[in-house]
Amino acid sequence: MFKKILIANRGEIACRVIKTARRMGVKTVAVYSDADARAPFVQMADEAVHIGPSPAAQSYLIADKIIAACKATGAEAVHPGYGFLSERTSFAEQLAAEGIEFIGPPVNAIAAMGDKIESKKLAKEAGVNVVPGFVGEIEDTEHAVRISNEIGYPVMMKASAGGGGKGMRLAYDEKDVREGFESVKREGLNSFGDDRVFIEKFILNPRHIEIQILGDKHGNVLYLNERECSIQRRHQKVVEEAPSPFVTPKMRKAMGEQCVALSKAVGYYSAGTVELIVSGADPTGESFYFLEMNTRLQVEHPVTECITGVDLVEQMIRVAAGEKLSLTQDDVKIDGWAIENRVYAEDPYRGFLPSTGRLVRYNPPVDGWTDDGAENGRRGVDGVRVDDGVYEGGEVSMFYDPMIAKLITWGKTRDEAADKQIAALDAFEIEGLGHNIDFVSAIMQHPRFRSGELTTGFIAEEYPEGFTGAAASDEVKRNLAAIAGFIATARADRARQVDGQLDSELEPPYEWSVKIGDKTFAVDLGEDITVDGEVVDLALEYTPGDRLVEAEIGDEVYGVKIEPTRMGLKMTTRGAIHNVQILPARLAGYTQHMIEKIPPDLSKFLICPMPGLLVSLNVAEGDKVEAGQPLAVVEAMKMENILRAEKSATVKKVNAKAGDSLAVDAIILELE
Repeated sequence: MFKKILIANRGEIACRVIKTARRMGVKTVAVYSDADARAPFVQMADEAVHIGPSPAAQSYLIADKIIAACKATGAEAVHPGYGFLSERTSFAEQLAAEGIEFIGPPVNAIAAMGDKIESKKLAKEAGVNVVPGFVGEIEDTEHAVRISNEIGYPVMMKASAGGGGKGMRLAYDEKDVREGFESVKREGLNSFGDDRVFIEKFILNPRHIEIQILGDKHGNVLYLNERECSIQRRHQKVVEEAPSPFVTPKMRKAMGEQCVALSKAVGYYSAGTVELIVSGADPTGESFYFLEMNTRLQVEHPVTECITGVDLVEQMIRVAAGEKLSLTQDDVKIDGWAIENRVYAEDPYRGFLPSTGRLVRYNPPVDGWTDDGAENGRRGVDGVRVDDGVYEGGEVSMFYDPMIAKLITWGKTRDEAADKQIAALDAFEIEGLGHNIDFVSAIMQHPRFRSGELTTGFIAEEYPEGFTGAAASDEVKRNLAAIAGFIATARADRARQVDGQLDSELEPPYEWSVKIGDKTFAVDLGEDITVDGEVVDLALEYTPGDRLVEAEIGDEVYGVKIEPTRMGLKMTTRGAIHNVQILPARLAGYTQHMIEKIPPDLSKFLICPMPGLLVSLNVAEGDKVEAGQPLAVVEAMKMENILRAEKSATVKKVNAKAGDSLAVDAIILELE
């Protein structure tokens, strides 16, 4: 076994590898950029080596710096995590030349399967079903249009070296191809150093199901069941679960054996994932096609660990050290159900725009996962596990992926795992930047998710107008009104006790008018707690200043995040933010005399919705534009965002130029 390994990555995956290595008695070396100097993974490792400036292209993507760090520290092997250099053949070759072991598959397997174009050719030759498409070199936009017309719309354009949802565009017609082809090339070049693009038929009502592969250097290859990854946004996975509610034992066996055969054909060892696209319209489950193979550890690997009990990181290290797998295919079982939600720094209430900034408050529902080796330890605390690599006061920067943490829950059933997600998300406190906690909570509660009828179009189909929060029933609003009234009385009682503020003989108000959305409730905290005259069985402990409360109302338990506002409270629970107006009942009638403030008209400005780089500006002063016309492209967190005109207008003034770094809400153009 290795004595010391280096982790050529950052964030939560670096923490994940370090924890397992520590349990195995293997020392670790972290490498870090300027932006990560104070990151948790740097503190956790036994040694840490600085490798350059914040941009990944000047630090984490430079193989020579990684190798120099190995030599300086005596690291015998490198775990690449995912992303960065994890699927770059040249990196694995350089390590081999220096006598440093790569904790991953052999170079030939990375070369054969890591390149999407070459892997499709190989899969086709091996008799594996592949999606119809063009796998050669595409010369230019006109060539891309001709190919797309021949395949038939809709088509998917993908960067050959892409991954993580980057470098992908869906085109429904020729206009979409012309608009998106060059953008896909640029994203591929900027993120992966490769601007090759391939085009394939987009299968309608598709499910994204992947098979986890594990092999050793002695010819043994197993499949560790499947993961359902159909819920995606912009082709980036948001929710993953294992097993899949769609896959039958017969289908699982057919998929698994085919993926094992494909892996053996390239001499694969270590952990890897074969991604399949499955037609949800075919109940037989026989319509599945090879999509690609990720020759690395997947972000969503914890859900597989939860249901199989297999530690994938440990197995990768043992395989790299030359050990045989200690389990056989018959040993691979399915115990319960696991769901993972990715908590991203993005604002679902503003069109999922990337959100960078400082984590003013970061308090996960349970402490970060620790690999203590205990039985079922990979399921966290009572079935709730958090994998993260951030800390309160730290910064989520524009240089790297926007993922803050992964929330994994395990239950005996799918519903139990989903219910644990909702409760854990309610207790997950993040302040200082936008995040998607409400959004993933809404998905967990969605009837379609609960039914298991999933496709990769789930988010686009269920939230066509964007996300405004999970719908709250009248019962939920009624219960929140009771909680709000209780909190208001506690705060008023505290206020009267502050010396010199109020006459100590005064009693705090017990009758409140609570407005939530378009409903107003009369809350009375006299002998009993009542809402509109009905008694509410409320159990709640609250001290003024608390940010999170847990309330029991009958059989229901609510985790509610609290933030005081001028007129009441902002209450966040069960996937929605509720701006609650709370007034003493004797004052409520005066609100009808308040003058309504009309917001300013911002439609005449093109405003930068997030901090980022202005990649291109498509118009000049005096140009006429139409509603929906692309005006500019802004890059943030390695993703390009097209900004469009809201209405027909003329460009009055241009305030920025291509190449400028823009702050959030910076005015790019003025229209008239």
